Amino acid sequence: MKNIKKMINDLSKLDQSKMHNDDFLLTWEKTDDEIDSVFKVAEILRGMRENNISSKIFDSGLGISLFRDNSTRTRFSFSSACNLLGLEVQDLDENKSQVAHGETVRETANMISFMADVIGIRDDMYIGKGNTYMREVSKSVVEGNKDGVLEQRPTLVNLQCDIDHPTQSMSDMLHLINEFGGVENLKGKKIAMTWAYSPSYGKPLSVPQGVIGLMTRFGMDVVLAHPEGYEVMSEVEEVAKANALKSAGSFKKTNSMEEAFKDADIVYPKSWAPFVAMEKRTELYGKRDFDGIKELEGELLAQNANHKDWECTEEMMELTKKGEALYMHCLPADITDVSCVAGEVSANVFEKYRVATYKEASFKPYIIAAMIFLSKVKDPSETLTKLMTQKKERHFE
Repeated sequence: MKNIKKMINDLSKLDQSKMHNDDFLLTWEKTDDEIDSVFKVAEILRGMRENNISSKIFDSGLGISLFRDNSTRTRFSFSSACNLLGLEVQDLDENKSQVAHGETVRETANMISFMADVIGIRDDMYIGKGNTYMREVSKSVVEGNKDGVLEQRPTLVNLQCDIDHPTQSMSDMLHLINEFGGVENLKGKKIAMTWAYSPSYGKPLSVPQGVIGLMTRFGMDVVLAHPEGYEVMSEVEEVAKANALKSAGSFKKTNSMEEAFKDADIVYPKSWAPFVAMEKRTELYGKRDFDGIKELEGELLAQNANHKDWECTEEMMELTKKGEALYMHCLPADITDVSCVAGEVSANVFEKYRVATYKEASFKPYIIAAMIFLSKVKDPSETLTKLMTQKKERHFE
């Protein structure tokens, strides 16, 4: 309880004023104070729940979820976050809406937002589309509020787009902060964000881009590794370079998984599709060229098959610092001889770190809740102090 009060006091010294009534779309759009505020509020909310103190700031209201791609962890994390704050969740199933009948984005955004306080969107499959769509929804609800259609302006939270996966990278970072005993202990630590083989072809780039776009802010030595031809967005690499320069860390690229793993403190082997290929797929879908898409899939699967040696094995882990680097993954991982014949990580390595990856995932509901909280509360430290003073029990025994 003393630790919670200390965190609230530390939070009061940070400037998060511009987060009120604002969205959370890309981590690099947020200041250092704002990023730190999300971490602190997430930890406070977790501490309150562990101490059986209610953190509900809403008596009613909706959290709207729109998932244009499959999801387990993020979907349930969003629902858990909304519930933690007192909101009920309603899924928008576009197949059951009027979107298929030509309803515009502006109209849909306003019609789902009459009593909504937050909208969470996952739209990660098509380059140049997902983040753009989110901003169009945001613009529409801002106009709806200004025009008097909406009583409040819903916050939009990026649950993964084509550019960034902020709720994932922020959860990853909070996991590291806890594992290494504080953010100050991450300075100079080497993290290897590496491509790994997968028997599927179209995994989004937003996880590796989110990692390099965030971890470089904390003075870490970030290495991005992938075979030739699996490049990520160049503009995100520029963000990583600028972050590293500012934080006195480093950002390097290599085409060798072994080089990336060597003396690493943390490894994050994760498959993704080449940026150029994802651009091409977006173009083909726009033309409804399904034969072309099928042909592209075949090409990419064959390309992946040339790099089956990009696997996180016990031998590869031996290259890391003292052979004991922390293994991370956003899940689900492609586990060799478990979920697939050959994949991103060997069964022995994954099993060794299985509990750690589950803990990594457990921070996401609190990160999402913190993003919502900071958008909906004018004075976060004051509101948290009131909740702590009231000590309303979350459940009765």
